[in-house]
Amino acid sequence: MPAVHERAQRLRAERVPFVHARVVLAERPTSSKPGDEAIVLADGTIEGFVGGHCAQATVRAEGLAALQRGSSVLLRIAPEPEPDQVGKTVVHNPCLSGGTLEIFMEPVLPAPLVRVVGTSPTAQALVTVGESLGYAISAGGDGDAEPVDALVVASHGIDEEPALRSALDTGVRYIALVASPKRGTAVLAGMGLSDEERARIHTPAGLNIGARTPAEVALSIFAELIEERQSEAAPAASLGVFTIVEPQVAIDPVCQMSVAAVESSIHADVAGERFYFCCPGCRERFVADPAGFGHG
Repeated sequence: MPAVHERAQRLRAERVPFVHARVVLAERPTSSKPGDEAIVLADGTIEGFVGGHCAQATVRAEGLAALQRGSSVLLRIAPEPEPDQVGKTVVHNPCLSGGTLEIFMEPVLPAPLVRVVGTSPTAQALVTVGESLGYAISAGGDGDAEPVDALVVASHGIDEEPALRSALDTGVRYIALVASPKRGTAVLAGMGLSDEERARIHTPAGLNIGARTPAEVALSIFAELIEERQSEAAPAASLGVFTIVEPQVAIDPVCQMSVAAVESSIHADVAGERFYFCCPGCRERFVADPAGFGHG
């Protein structure tokens, strides 16, 4: 599906997280076929086609969960209850037309964007090492550019304070200053920082691995950044300028299917309460007689 591929390329270029979903098995009767593709965005919006309303409801819920985890999943959607299967997430979807679907869902997350301030040998080494590790690197300037995931100031005394202050004010998750312990302490002392702000700036930058050369210092800094990322509770969302929240799940009051409680899901507001549904049919049945489903 060229449209899906082109959209995915644009999202990658714009550093927007999404899940790529591809049908790998479709047992009749189903409205989709192997090779059908779709994109699931962080708000639950689905672009493309991997099945009808009921299948899409499951893809939306499982796609958001995969995006939050940051790991791929082979999703099996079956109209009848099935036992767990190794390597698959099996979901019973009672509203399917009768066929079974298997869909491979792969989260596509932007590489962390690291801004390096300065033109020193260490700054140049940070660019080389960072790119080899798969990070997106923004080099040069004074640190006031686009939002970033991490900022490393390696300018050796040139415009350090403005770059650090900007990073603190914009909530950058990892901030580091390349300096000796004595000079780093002096720089922070002169900025009038609170204890919380001071604790957010890593100086000397990097893990203490006995680094001497610019390349070794750069390696120690990225090792510290990696350690910081791994310490976060939600790896997929950590050190990211985008926000991925844990998806909330609602139960369709008609068919009892689990659906994502997001604006992009099919929903209806009844008597001041919002209800979510797998398909328009369930919504219509509920709206026509809420009391018949234990509400009202």
